[in-house]
Amino acid sequence: MTLAPPRSTVVRLLSIDALRGLVILFMLLDHVRETFFLHHQVGDPMSVATTEPALFFSRTLAHLCAPVFVLLTGLSAWLYGEKYAGKGDVCRFLFNRGLFMVVLEFTLVNFAWTFQLPPSVIYLQVIWAIGLSMIALSALVWLPRPVLLLLSVVIIAGHNLLDTLHFPVESAMHIPWAILHDRGWIELTDGLRLRTSYPLLPWIGVIGLGYAMGPWFGKMADVGARQRALLISGVVGLAGFVALRLLNGYGEKSWSVGESSVQTLMSFLNITKYPPSLLFLTLTLSVGCLLLLWFERQRPWLRPLAVFGSAPMFFYLLHLYALKVLYLIAVALFGLNQGNWFGFSSIGAVWLTALLLAVALYPPVKAFAALKARRRDLAWLKYL
Repeated sequence: MTLAPPRSTVVRLLSIDALRGLVILFMLLDHVRETFFLHHQVGDPMSVATTEPALFFSRTLAHLCAPVFVLLTGLSAWLYGEKYAGKGDVCRFLFNRGLFMVVLEFTLVNFAWTFQLPPSVIYLQVIWAIGLSMIALSALVWLPRPVLLLLSVVIIAGHNLLDTLHFPVESAMHIPWAILHDRGWIELTDGLRLRTSYPLLPWIGVIGLGYAMGPWFGKMADVGARQRALLISGVVGLAGFVALRLLNGYGEKSWSVGESSVQTLMSFLNITKYPPSLLFLTLTLSVGCLLLLWFERQRPWLRPLAVFGSAPMFFYLLHLYALKVLYLIAVALFGLNQGNWFGFSSIGAVWLTALLLAVALYPPVKAFAALKARRRDLAWLKYL
């Protein structure tokens, strides 16, 4: 007879999958925007004067995606080690899965964005950053937890000190620094360039922080202590964000009082993602901790979110190809109606499309998640 896991364990794991599922849906919204609203491009940080509030806050909502997902990747790695033999298994799994994700970025993911074969440009984006962060964590897991925690905080808090450091193309440090901290171009050949869209260094800090949080979620961890830790982390983090933002410095463009309270709020929240600044990570990770705390109150609507969160890589690939096919169909039917692009006329249409796509993709994701749960003998499934 198979015993059901205790309710505290179910709630603990459901909350993690549900939060991962929520940020996946925010990612879907942002990728619909990038597909069908590209004629209204946004910068990093955004231009408050020229970006309508609906577009600004839609993009800002998507800021949660990468930090929360990378944090949960580190946390999940710790839980993997608790479930299996320990750090040796974690190290091997992180290295293998990280390498797998890097290969995916160069192949299936990049092709989904460009539909070029062979490609002239390879965009090294979030899957690349997560993959390399996992490879880095495969080595960092051997550090004592306090040392890993301190190193992660130092990376997150201190990497903006390196913002003014740049290396010319002819320097031997150009390529390593473009990967670690500079968002730029790497010329491989006359016909192939790499774009380091997600500089790696701060994401190593985030995944290390997630791994260091692991004992809060252990099988024997006290639920009350975990929830207090999440609450304190979230509240202190938000307070720190506000305090640092009011100082108007360190790694961010200054905010200013606008013509309206909405514009002032937009300016205050207008933070840098590439690479993610200290303020960017402080805000998003603090909100992530508070959402994780809230999700521990098991609710019926969490289970659909948890379905998306239990098969993240499958959903990622599926939604990219679905969006590309939809875009090509739209161009064939309606032509390029927004200059060089086909696009929607309002941000409302972006939200509606994201909602309809989430509903349409739910059944195949649910079926794949069920397959993963049922066929634990197929080792390759755990990489998706």
